[in-house]
Amino acid sequence: MNSKDIIGLYKDYVMPTYITFPLVLARGKGIYVWDTEGKKYLDFFPGWAVSGIGHCHKEVVKAINDQAGRLIHVSNNYFHEGQGKLAEEIIRNSFPGKVFFCNSGAEANEAAIKLARKFGNPERNEIITMERSFHGRTLATITATGQRKFQKGFEPLPEGFVTVQFNDLGALERAVSPKTVAVMFEPVQGEGGVRVADAKYLAAVRKLCTEKNILLILDEVQSGMGRTGRMFAYQNSGIVPDILTLAKALGGGFPIGATVAGAKIADTLSPGTHGTTFGGSPLACAASLAVFKAIKKEKLLKNAVVMGVYLEMRLNELKKKHSIIREVRGQALMVGVELTVDGKKIYEECLKKGLLINCTQGNVLRIMPPIIVKKSEINEAIAILDKVLAMQG
Repeated sequence: MNSKDIIGLYKDYVMPTYITFPLVLARGKGIYVWDTEGKKYLDFFPGWAVSGIGHCHKEVVKAINDQAGRLIHVSNNYFHEGQGKLAEEIIRNSFPGKVFFCNSGAEANEAAIKLARKFGNPERNEIITMERSFHGRTLATITATGQRKFQKGFEPLPEGFVTVQFNDLGALERAVSPKTVAVMFEPVQGEGGVRVADAKYLAAVRKLCTEKNILLILDEVQSGMGRTGRMFAYQNSGIVPDILTLAKALGGGFPIGATVAGAKIADTLSPGTHGTTFGGSPLACAASLAVFKAIKKEKLLKNAVVMGVYLEMRLNELKKKHSIIREVRGQALMVGVELTVDGKKIYEECLKKGLLINCTQGNVLRIMPPIIVKKSEINEAIAILDKVLAMQG
């Protein structure tokens, strides 16, 4: 089928829940994707950071192929080796506790919210979240999300969420009440414009939560799995959360989410209180174990740090050259370029010239290449972005 026919099928049969562009992708490898006409694109925002170690990584492809011939799905009433091994691997790379497996970031955050409510009820059931945050598309997670645009039209929203300004300790302290059971936020806000939580803020929030027996939930659906130069972004600050949520890059392109609960609350959700049909399937766990293997084998955490420094340097060179760049910010390979103008045209022109990035908050270019990225590929992306920015002058 040609691209026109494929787009026609979407128009006729697929719900229009996404802002789409007339690009039909046919295949991907590493840092590149190709459309149905054979045009090659440099992907610096691979599936909302899902393909964190690149498209169709050989370790992930092999693991999925091998596992698909043995066992694809099994009920969570039974055991299988992959889920046990993956839970062990996640705990080994994070903190002592236990893991609940699901299929997406929204599901991981739903599990975290339910776990916190179960831990605190009946006396405590309020969760404090942050402005500009994003936690998912379910009713509970859009309520936790600190952006009104995602909530419009879905009222009445669930009760029990309070939103405060990000990186403002005073605002958080004032919001804490006898009903507060948890504080939930992203250590690096993605959809919110790539805003990094200050290290002192993180330490102070951890201290506050510990003193008041409040759970600290860190949403690392986008920042996890090496994107910020550590396996998880919170590890850059030296603190440890009570609950960690993961998804996106966890499966290397295959759907999987995880909620990690610290040892003191690991058994809060007892049999029958939560579950999911497909969570932690043999296929998903095989893919995720392959991601961990690739990150370690190819020293991708170090690469994320080194290439992150280089990417930031090259973007700051563009900032000196183009006055419409207000700020370059982020952590390793999770970078936001804030503009003084609307970013939609820039995004669209980059796409036309073969560079895939993202625009969020109206004027922030979100640049998050796979953590396998090389200097030559960064240079290629910068050259395209430079030309597009010059067109805006």
